[in-house]
Amino acid sequence: MINNLLAAGPDAAPFISGFFLLFAPFAFIRGRRKMQRRYKRQSLSAIKALHWRQFEQLVADTYRRQGYQVREGDSGADGGIDLTLYKGKEVVLVQCKQWKSRKVGVSIVREMFGILAASNASQFVIVTSGEFTQQARDFASGKPVTLINGAQLTRIVSKTRASTTACEAPLCPRCKQTLTTRKTTRHRHHTTTVLRCSAYPKCSYTLATR
Repeated sequence: MINNLLAAGPDAAPFISGFFLLFAPFAFIRGRRKMQRRYKRQSLSAIKALHWRQFEQLVADTYRRQGYQVREGDSGADGGIDLTLYKGKEVVLVQCKQWKSRKVGVSIVREMFGILAASNASQFVIVTSGEFTQQARDFASGKPVTLINGAQLTRIVSKTRASTTACEAPLCPRCKQTLTTRKTTRHRHHTTTVLRCSAYPKCSYTLATR
């Protein structure tokens, strides 16, 4: 069809222009969706690259932006309750799993459901940077247990940050003051970016970000 229009010469110019204008919006939409998919992949990769402690901080900050009061636990890299969320009378328990190479299985979900049953919380949330097994999803179905995988977390983080003001800063888990970005130089050619409590030196909480 295009070859026939080209052979028609100058008289076909309006038709050729119209042809390309007709398909230009579709090309734009396709290109935009491709960029969005690439952004999501990059965001998920960034989340998976976080240290387990940074991963917990990201989840805690995301819930704070949603209006929850967050109490952080000290259970370590693979403990039970990492975060406790409060909003009105609602109490939610959260466990963070920064697992990069394996899926969170049903045994973990069963264990957390047992902890929930023995607590006064209304819900248990398990957040992972990776995935859950189908058995884990089947067990959680119909129970007050929410499973959030890496792709879902990426969307939640993006949506939450877009709905809050850019000036909002994460809070220090110790004293609830804001965290500020600082750059420290340990060696001549090595600079590390850290989040430091704004109450420093009264509060010495510091978290390396890269």
